[in-house]
Amino acid sequence: MPERLAKLRIPAFQAPMFLLSGPEMVIASCKAGIVGSFPSMNARSSADLESWLKQITSALTPSDAPWAINVMMHRSNIRRDDDLALARKYQAPIVISALGSPKDAVKSVHSYGGKIYADVINVSFAQKAIAAGVDGLVLVAAGAGGHTGQLSAFAFVEEVRRFWSGPIVLGGGISSGRAIRAAEVLGANYAYLGTRFIASQESMAVDDYKQMVIEASAEDIICSDALTGVKANWLRNSLLQAGYDPSNMPDPGAIDITRSASDAKRWRDVWAAGQGVGAIDALMPIADLVEQLSREYQAACEGP
Repeated sequence: MPERLAKLRIPAFQAPMFLLSGPEMVIASCKAGIVGSFPSMNARSSADLESWLKQITSALTPSDAPWAINVMMHRSNIRRDDDLALARKYQAPIVISALGSPKDAVKSVHSYGGKIYADVINVSFAQKAIAAGVDGLVLVAAGAGGHTGQLSAFAFVEEVRRFWSGPIVLGGGISSGRAIRAAEVLGANYAYLGTRFIASQESMAVDDYKQMVIEASAEDIICSDALTGVKANWLRNSLLQAGYDPSNMPDPGAIDITRSASDAKRWRDVWAAGQGVGAIDALMPIADLVEQLSREYQAACEGP
C-alpha cells in the first residue's frame, strides 16, 4: 500500500461523495493515477455494494492507483457492519471512516493489511481517531462540499501536526493543481477533491446538477445543518428550487444516516458542493481532469 500511494500521479484523492461517486468514477480516477473512492451507502443494498466491489476489483490492476471505500460509522447506519465485512472480503486498500468513531473498523481493516483513514472535522476528533489506531487522517476543513468542517485548513493542519506525524489528507475548497501543492506546503501529504469531480463525465450527478456547479461561485454555497443534522455545504439555487429559504433555514433534526440515505427525493432536489466551485468551468472526463490537475500541480512545484 505505501508503495502504491507513493506512485500516485499527483498526491490526490477523489473524495467520496454521497449519491455522486460510483464504480465508474472510482475506476477512472484510479486509472488516471489518483485514489478513487466512494461511500458504501451509494449502493442501495449490500447486494448492490458487492456488485460494485466486484466491478471495481475486476477492472483495476496493481499498476493502478489504490481505491478506497467510505463507511459511515454512526450508530444509525444499520448497514455499517455488513459494509465493513464486504470491505474486508474484497480487501479494500483504504477504508475511510466518517461520522463516528473508527474504533470498530480498525481491527477488521488491519486483519487483511488494509489501511484505515478517519474523516475528522476538528482537533478533538483527530486525537480520538489516533487513539483508536487509524493509519491516517482526513482533515475536512472549512469550505468542503457536503458534510464540512468549520476550521481553516491553515489552523487545522498546523495544530494536528503538533501531535501527529502520520499521513494527512486535507480537504476543503481544493479544486486545482495549485491548491493540491498548497496542501503539501501546509503539511498535508495528500489533497481531497470532491466538488471538482461533480462536473465529470463519470459522475452520477444529473446534468442540471453538473451545470449548476459549473455556473456557481463561492458565494453560491450555503452552510446549513437543517437537512441532515450535520453542518453541510449546499448550492443556493438547489435550495431555492427545493422550496427552502437560504437565509432562513429550518432548525437541524437528529442525525440519522439511514433516513438521510433513504430519503432519495430530498437528496435529488438539494445538491451539495464546496467553496471550490469557482474554479470549475467545464464538463470533462476524469482522465482529462486529472491531466489538467497534474499540469497545474507541476507548474506550482516548479514555481514562478
